[in-house]
Amino acid sequence: MKYIPFILFTVLTNAAAQLMLKEGMMTLSPAVMAQPNMALKAILIVFQPWVFFGLATFVISMASHMFVLSKVDLSFAYPFLSLAYVAVAVLAWQLFGEDLGAYKIAGIVFICVGTVLIAQSGSPLSDRPHATHSTPATAMTDKAQS
Repeated sequence: MKYIPFILFTVLTNAAAQLMLKEGMMTLSPAVMAQPNMALKAILIVFQPWVFFGLATFVISMASHMFVLSKVDLSFAYPFLSLAYVAVAVLAWQLFGEDLGAYKIAGIVFICVGTVLIAQSGSPLSDRPHATHSTPATAMTDKAQS
C-alpha cells in the first residue's frame, strides 16, 4: 500500500496530459489545420504549448509508471490507470462541457468499485520475501535443470 501515492500520481499526470492535449487540439488555429505539408503540420501541432506540455506530462506519467512497475505487480498497478478515465470524464465535463450522463456515471462507479477491490487484493513485489519473476518459460527451464 505504500506505493499507492505513486500510482495515483501516475493516474493524475496521465489525466492531466489528456486534458492538456484536448485543450491544445481545441485551440489550434485554422491555419495549422489547413497546412498541406503533413510534417510541418505535425511540428506545428507538437509545439503548440498545450500539446507540448501535455506530451511532456505524459513522459512524466510514464516515468512514474515505470518506477511503480519496478515495485509492485503489473496486475496490481495497471488497473489503477482506469481511474484516469474517471478523472478525465469528470474534469472534461467541468472544463469542456462534455456530457456526463447516467451510463457514464454508472461506468465510473463500476471502475471505482473494481479499483478498490483490486487495491485490497494486490500485494507489492517488495512485500514478498525474495520476490522472483517466474514465467512459464523459466519454470520449464527450472524443472528441466532439476
